[in-house]
Amino acid sequence: MKATVAWWDLAASEQTIDSLRSYLRDEAVQSWSAVTGLRLKFWIADREGDRWGAVMLWESAEDGEQPLPPHRAVELIGYPPTERVRFDVEAVVEGLFGQSRLSGRGAALEG
Repeated sequence: MKATVAWWDLAASEQTIDSLRSYLRDEAVQSWSAVTGLRLKFWIADREGDRWGAVMLWESAEDGEQPLPPHRAVELIGYPPTERVRFDVEAVVEGLFGQSRLSGRGAALEG
């Protein structure tokens, strides 16, 4: 398994965490839901640091190299991620949880 973390520093962009929430709701979440080998993708935000990004968990290194849905975030933000890092996944665990479905959850989709 591989993990990818992509971060944007939004200081030089006209986009905000709130405006990017609309992008998530309207198009991004749905376009990523059918990507082969993508076990999990979650978008993250840091209001204090004015940063926004995503973490992706891939079944294999090859899955992360396939053509991906259009990166409208790059178009909206105006530049590629400030930092993109790929990691080996050493271990994965799921804890005890009360809600069995993760899809459709998060501030952008619940608010």
